[in-house]
Amino acid sequence: GSKKNAVKQGRTIVFMDESGLSEQPTRVRTWAPRGETPVLQYHFNWHQLSVIAAITFWRFYFRLFAGSIKGSQIIEFLHALGHQLRCPLLVIWDGLPAHRSALVREYLESLNGAVQIEQLPAYAPELNPTEYIWGHLKHHELANSCAQTFAALKSHARNRLRSMQRRPKLIRAFWQQAELPL
Repeated sequence: GSKKNAVKQGRTIVFMDESGLSEQPTRVRTWAPRGETPVLQYHFNWHQLSVIAAITFWRFYFRLFAGSIKGSQIIEFLHALGHQLRCPLLVIWDGLPAHRSALVREYLESLNGAVQIEQLPAYAPELNPTEYIWGHLKHHELANSCAQTFAALKSHARNRLRSMQRRPKLIRAFWQQAELPL
C-alpha cells in the first residue's frame, strides 16, 4: 500500500541504512605466489568511521561521519537528501534507536509531510537494498585493504563509494538481491 500511495503522491521511494567501517581490514580470500602466504599488516587502532546511505531505484547517496551515527547526523543526511532529490520522499529504514529519537521526530514533523517514514520489519535486513551496498563495499571494494590512518580509510571509502555510484548495473543488482520489484 505504501508504494501505491507514494506513486499517487509523487514521492520517491528511498531505502536508508547505516554501517560502520574500521581501520582493521575485512579479510577475504586472495591469491599469492605458490608458497608465499599473503600477509596483511595493520595497526590495532579502533577508530570507527560511520557511513549512512540511501538508495533509490536509479542511484544511491551517502555521507561519512567519524564515530557512531546519532540523530543529528540522520537529520543532516535527510536535509541534504531532500535538497538533492527535490521531491517528497518515502523513507524506509530499520528500527535503529537514533531513527526514533525525539530530535529526528521533531525534524520530520517540521517538514510538514515532505518526508514520510515507513519502518522495515524487525530482523529483516535482506529486504533493504542498502544492506547490499555494505556487503559489496566491505567484501569487494575494501577487501584486504589496510588503511594506515583514519584519514586514509575515510578517503579510500569515499572513493570506492563514489566509484560504486557510477555503476548502474551494480545498483540494479542491489535491488535484485533484495528481491524487491523495481
